[in-house]
Amino acid sequence: MPDGDGSTLSGPPLYVLMSLATGPKHGHALMKDIAGFAEVRLGPGTLYGAISRLEDRGLIAALPADERRRPYEITPKGAAVLEASIVNLRRVVDAGVSRLGVMARPSSASRPLLRGEPA
Repeated sequence: MPDGDGSTLSGPPLYVLMSLATGPKHGHALMKDIAGFAEVRLGPGTLYGAISRLEDRGLIAALPADERRRPYEITPKGAAVLEASIVNLRRVVDAGVSRLGVMARPSSASRPLLRGEPA
């Protein structure tokens, strides 16, 4: 869903943009890629709802169909929104880590170790 002014995304629309950042994909390939990097399984309704909203906003574009499959690609506007979304998420994650008060890793680690994360 868009945050505040609509210039950043989260959830399924963000996952779709992240997946398309590596190249055009059709729906099934998007589902597999998102499951791989985000460990989130999107159902067809959720995926195609996100695709429709992203396409309506000009953040992705449909390419010519390949048999029964319709691939999509990220647009320059979509890449800009993806970048803004990542910057926003990084800020939120940094604030969350700081607020948790987790202890920094010993030695030269650049970020704190979160609970459940391997040392």
